[in-house]
This record gives sequence, structure tokens and C-alpha cells, in this order.
Amino acid sequence: MQFGIFSVGDVTQDPTTGTTVSEHERIKAMVTIARHAEQAGLDVFATGEHHNPPFVPSSPTTMLGWIAAKTEHLILSTSTTLITTNDPVKIAEDYAMLQHLAEGRVDLMMGRGNTGPVYPWFGQDIRNGIALAIENYALLRRLWDEEVVDWEGRFRTPLQSFTSTPRPLDGVAPFVWHGSIRSPEIAEQAAYYGDGFFHNHIFWPKEHTQRMVALYRKRFAHYGHGSEQQAIVGLGGQVFMRRSSQDAVREFRPYFDNAPVYGHGPSLEEFTRETPLTVGSPQQVIERTLSFRDYVGDYQRQLFLVDHAGLPLKTVLEQIDLLGEEVVPVLRKEFAIGRPADVPAAPTHASRVAGKAANPANTDNAASAQHA
Repeated sequence: MQFGIFSVGDVTQDPTTGTTVSEHERIKAMVTIARHAEQAGLDVFATGEHHNPPFVPSSPTTMLGWIAAKTEHLILSTSTTLITTNDPVKIAEDYAMLQHLAEGRVDLMMGRGNTGPVYPWFGQDIRNGIALAIENYALLRRLWDEEVVDWEGRFRTPLQSFTSTPRPLDGVAPFVWHGSIRSPEIAEQAAYYGDGFFHNHIFWPKEHTQRMVALYRKRFAHYGHGSEQQAIVGLGGQVFMRRSSQDAVREFRPYFDNAPVYGHGPSLEEFTRETPLTVGSPQQVIERTLSFRDYVGDYQRQLFLVDHAGLPLKTVLEQIDLLGEEVVPVLRKEFAIGRPADVPAAPTHASRVAGKAANPANTDNAASAQHA
């Protein structure tokens, strides 16, 4: 199972000091966070994609390319890549290039994002959001899977005898997760292709997450990629830790109360009760995270949000240390207990290359690649 960090890259005032870091400082901090995650023994760093203040990660491939040069083992991912407003031709080129530079340590998460105005900024209509996600991804798959593509669709100009370069490393495209909080159409899309489904798992109650993952698993099996428990599932999560739960709650409360995404709404106590947000001791984070398996089944990737709402870099790095030293080692051990033998491991470039070699007639099936 893979564990890591995902960042939305917000620039938010620290409510306890009144200070706000510059964009430059926040960008450099994200690089520091990624490198620290690797040093702490985590597996994945994922950056969001935003094109509006107060966020800085407008060019994920640039950031991930720089991080690739500064790390050795860390898997580099996104959370998310905007499949609706990015040209699929540019996505195909950019992430194949990043894949080569990072020696395969790349996957990506497709999503529609959560900022409505981004659509007209890039010449699209938000009312076409789902249709864009479906059509653009279908083209992206062809660009990676086929040497020469002739294509015509609804939302971009046709392609005639087009070859996307560079070609994917070792003839295997980056693994794709489809990220969604609330859209069953995206769970269906992930299932159709045999790709991974990543549920954000931050703002909604567990019953909603359970329904979305169950739908994906059922449809994954329907399309013939394997059994329901062989589907590839990832979850988000949000934590803040101190040695004692009282200290954690006291320190995190002003950040929660003033956070742009949920401040001035439900109380911290209500939010931790009704959603997967965990504010407490490392043991509480362990127990809460292990409970996710009770309603989604055995899964492959767990990412934590730890660096938002104006939290100082020093505090964020302390959170990563707690994850690496006290939380993740226990989670790795406990999640392995009772895990059925036919549940696939988290996808990696190496496992997918091996799957292609063993089953060249079906290189696109994520599940079969894992069992090669």
C-alpha cells in the first residue's frame, strides 16, 4: 500500500500570527515538503492544479519535474490534473516527458477541479464539464496507446495522422487515477478503463465515500477488469497531530476556524465527527485511518492533506515526521493483516512494465498488470 501527501498549494494567512507567505515562499515550501516526505519514508507526493489565487500550483509538471531531480524514490502525482480545461494533446506530451525525466516515477489523477470560473478562462463551458472529461480522456488514452491518431470530436479541432511525442516510457503510459468527490460519472469512467478511482474523502461523510467506491468497484467488475475487490482505490484524508489530542485541537482550531474552504461553518468538533478529518494524537490518526477499510474495503493508496490553511512550514514538516515515524509504519503493518492475496498492490511503473511483458495483448488493463 502506498502512503503520501497531497497539497492544494494554497497561500493563506496564518491566523495566529497574521503573516502570509509570498507565492515564492509557498512554491519553495511545497518542494521542501515533497523532499521531506521522501526522507520520512513516504511513497507519494501529489500537487493540485489551480489557476487562480490563493493557489500557486498552476504548472504541476514544472514543479514535479524539479522535485524529480531532487528525489530518488518518491512517486510524483497530481491531485488533480484538469482534464476538462487542459488540451489532452498537451497532457499526453507533458506527462510522457515528465515520465522520462523521472524514470517512470509518475502517475496522475484526472479531475474536473473545484473552481467554476476556470472553464471560461480556458475557452470552455462549465455546463459541458462531464462531457469534456469523458471526451478529453478518451483522446488522451488514444494518444498514449496509439502511434498515429486520427480523431474528431466535439470540443477541439480534429487530428490527422498525429503522433504525440515523446512516446510513453517503455511503451507504458503513466497510471491514471480518476479523482472525484461527488460525480458517479467519473467513478464509471475509471471503471470503464480499468483505471484507479481516487475519492477525495475530506468533506463528505463516510456513507457518501462508501457509495462512490462501491459503485466504482461494481462497474470495474462489470467491465471485466477483475473482481470488485481487485479494483484500484485511493483515498484522501486530512490530519493534524500532536502528542496529545488536547494540544492538537487547541493548536489546529484557529486554522480550521479561518480556513477558506470550511472556516466559519460547522465547528471543528462537528467536522471531525461527520467527516474523515482527524485532529488528535498519532494513535487516533492510526485508528481512524484503519477504519476506512471497514467501508471501502482493501485499497491501494492513502494520501494525507497536512499543509493548508496557513499552517507554518515548520509545523507541516513536524506532521510529516509524525506520519513517517509513528503512523505510516503501523498502518503498513495493520493494513497488510488479512489482506486477501488477490487484492492488487498499488500500481507502479515497474509493475505495469512487467504486466505488459507478461500480457502484451492487454496492456491497458490496470488490474491484469498488477497480477502479472
